[in-house]
Amino acid sequence: MKRSEIDDKYKWNLADIYASDEDWEADFARLSGMIPSLKQLKDGFARNAASLADALERIDEVSLLCERLFVYARMHRDEDNANPLYQGMVDRITSLNVAVAGETSFVAPALLKIPSETLEAYIAQEKRLTPYAFMIRDIIREKQHVLSESEERLLSLSADFASGPRDIFTMLNNADLKFGTVDTPEGPVQLTHAKYAELMQHKDREVRKNAFETYYSAYKSNLNTIAATYATSVKKDIYYARVRGYGSALEKALFVDNVPVSLYDELIVAVHDSLPTMYDYVETRRRILGLDDMAMYDIYVPLVADVEKKYTYDQAMDLVTTALSPLGEEYAALLRRARNERWIDVYETEGKTSGAYSWGAYGTHPYVLLNHRDDLDSAFTLAHELGHAMHSYYSDEAQPYALAGYTIFVAEVASTVNELLLTFYLLDHADDALKKYVLNHYLDQFRTTVLRQTMFAEFERISHAMAEEGKPLTHEALSAEYARLNKLYYGDGIKTCNTIAIEWARIPHFYNAFYVYKYATGFSAAVAIATGIYQGKPGVREAYFEFLKSGGSDYPLNLLKKAGVDFAGGAPVKAAMQEFASALSRFKAVMGV
Repeated sequence: MKRSEIDDKYKWNLADIYASDEDWEADFARLSGMIPSLKQLKDGFARNAASLADALERIDEVSLLCERLFVYARMHRDEDNANPLYQGMVDRITSLNVAVAGETSFVAPALLKIPSETLEAYIAQEKRLTPYAFMIRDIIREKQHVLSESEERLLSLSADFASGPRDIFTMLNNADLKFGTVDTPEGPVQLTHAKYAELMQHKDREVRKNAFETYYSAYKSNLNTIAATYATSVKKDIYYARVRGYGSALEKALFVDNVPVSLYDELIVAVHDSLPTMYDYVETRRRILGLDDMAMYDIYVPLVADVEKKYTYDQAMDLVTTALSPLGEEYAALLRRARNERWIDVYETEGKTSGAYSWGAYGTHPYVLLNHRDDLDSAFTLAHELGHAMHSYYSDEAQPYALAGYTIFVAEVASTVNELLLTFYLLDHADDALKKYVLNHYLDQFRTTVLRQTMFAEFERISHAMAEEGKPLTHEALSAEYARLNKLYYGDGIKTCNTIAIEWARIPHFYNAFYVYKYATGFSAAVAIATGIYQGKPGVREAYFEFLKSGGSDYPLNLLKKAGVDFAGGAPVKAAMQEFASALSRFKAVMGV
């Protein structure tokens, strides 16, 4: 469908950022003229509290202008990626962004040279530094891990090849590996990553088995190369951690969010303690599928048929608005604004960016890009992206520019809260067929987002510990550890399989170490918040809105405490696993198993 064929009410209105391309060009010219002035900030930077405030405010002014220019151009390009006008505008503002980053890169090193006591005195003296106090103190916190100027310069020269392992794996995984074909009742299928995921849901078990073995055979043929690549990535993590004086690669990775290593370990312990529920889930799956035994290629096939009911965008918006009513009238009014004031770009059109996202620039309302397909999954996507959008809206309204942006650690909480509120609403109001579908979806979220990601997190913990102890990361050693973990997490209900032992070899996330645990913690936090809100527990909704308004004004764990979620001792993960067990019992009841 062409964009011109879509009613304007289903297209976002980017004129709320810039009324016209001409206005964008005027601001682009203004930004170009501001860049030379950034060079002058370095001279006399932070010689006193006022000069520091002047410099930081000037940098924010330029950064915000960069953001508005980039968001407008990029979102217009996302409407049609073949549009040369907006391709060019994106390229131009990207180049200016690089120039701005280069001219302002001196800030952190310059602050690190100033005694902590002096910076604290500046903050106390100059009210204009209040929005920057958290950023300044975070830089001070890093001081113990910063090297001398000459050492930092040498270390910076390694950046170009530090991404080598990830780049090599990406090229191998996306360009060089050939997966062959699989025969299906519908005809032969050329395997790709996407087709593999589709075939893992095929009703024919023989098709699933053949796809599984064929797909992994490509990785088996390249195990030595992949193991060497991954081992190099792990050694890189350890090198940077040791050079900067961290106790381990894990400690370094968690430091940026001020997360203690104990939280990581408590997540793993909490999930381990709940694995009997996972074993029950596997057995339930076997019984519903009517199998004598379960294999890893039986884990993804749907237990419930797709819901035939269609949800147009307007119906989905009505459903989501109703489901989110426990969040209160103010939130509902914002949802109406998003709909009526055209914050949302709804339908797939020629050249439009695929998938979905929420984005925007500080000082304007957030936007949402969708590719709505008139199904229930699209309704869940709408709820999810509106969660991101409202998080940004509340943060931007309550926080200055310097504190509005929030970290990845908390980013998925608000979006998942919305999904869960929609889940709870449907479970209480849907017919039996829809309840089965929604419960199946809910259980899959626990399995894939908490259990599977924690298994990945534990594998990363083990592989890095092995290397830190001087043990070689051969493909045999890595596969042995992964096979042991897979057996631990899925239990004896899954038939022993040598093939799944090499699954580690296909996971791109492993080249961005110690990242995936955030999926598990974020989902667990969202379960606690959404459950409390839906059940009307006193103070939960109010605490949640304090969290939404906090932006990036504190470290993630402190922000979540504002929402009433304290990760000490792994309590939210334990509670989430109890909810998993409860949902499984409910699912078994409606399925009659």
